[in-house]
Amino acid sequence: MGTSRKEFLIKSLAAFAGLSTGFDPFSKGNTARKRSHNGTVDRAVKVCVFSKHLEWLDYQPMAETAAKLGFDGVDLTVRPGGHVLPENVTEDLPRAAEAVRRAGLEVYMISTAIGGMDEQYTEPILKTAGELGISNYRTNWYSYDEKLSIPQNLDRFKTKLTRLADHNEKYQIQGDYQNHSGDGFGASIWDLWMVLKDIDSKWLGSQYDIRHATVEGSESWPVGLKLIHPYIGTLDIKDFHWSKQDGEWQVENVPLGEGQVDFPKYFKLIKEYGITAPISIHYEYPLGGANHGDTTLTIPEEEVLEALGRDLKTLRRWLKEYGLD
Repeated sequence: MGTSRKEFLIKSLAAFAGLSTGFDPFSKGNTARKRSHNGTVDRAVKVCVFSKHLEWLDYQPMAETAAKLGFDGVDLTVRPGGHVLPENVTEDLPRAAEAVRRAGLEVYMISTAIGGMDEQYTEPILKTAGELGISNYRTNWYSYDEKLSIPQNLDRFKTKLTRLADHNEKYQIQGDYQNHSGDGFGASIWDLWMVLKDIDSKWLGSQYDIRHATVEGSESWPVGLKLIHPYIGTLDIKDFHWSKQDGEWQVENVPLGEGQVDFPKYFKLIKEYGITAPISIHYEYPLGGANHGDTTLTIPEEEVLEALGRDLKTLRRWLKEYGLD
């Protein structure tokens, strides 16, 4: 990245200086219930930027941008097309993590395409991330085989995830399966809970997504959250509403607080259940390609930065309101 672009970013980020609430460089792990440098228990929920939305920046400017916007850490994409390519993980993940930590932040989680131990890059990713002290990673998603019954599918998923859990323990990193709306495994929450409870490993858990849970059950999602909350290792957050396009109802992603997710009820329950897992903010609404992880933007960079700062500010306000900051 050229000097002129760097200067531009610095000037743009200066406008968001008031958003920064500081960070604790001594805090690490899959929850924020960690001892800080002065011996007290730090209970603040850490907020990460999903690096998918900053893939138009290399490691160091990405990390500096996240720090100046006021994030506590980064949810780093380590997958095909991501910030770190799986085939380069042994060299590039240490470089990316060093850049993040040099900026005063932490890599609280990484997002991967890991679906099982039989895949080519699973072992190198887990080994490298574990050696770097990264505590959590998001797994890939599983699809149901229509030729098998639901119980048979669950047994199949359990076998794959049990092997992953064993290797996660070996490398001291927890895998988290995200609930994603649709007809895949985990969308209903109940099926994911049934598998996690049977595996019963602290090295395998849930990345809970309130947006996808609301799409699947606009009124019933609190039941799923109550069921899955003991297994939550990480959270991600985004918003949506239903819109009619060409006569059909579709999900449309929108900035935080502008959609249908009942965030007051959600954060009340997060507080009630004592969940202090780090949160990754996802920006899936139209953002000049940054929403898709594009490396070239079709809108001015300052518009992307404004959006990142705006949703972060909204989330910080909610965390403060519910005593989670």
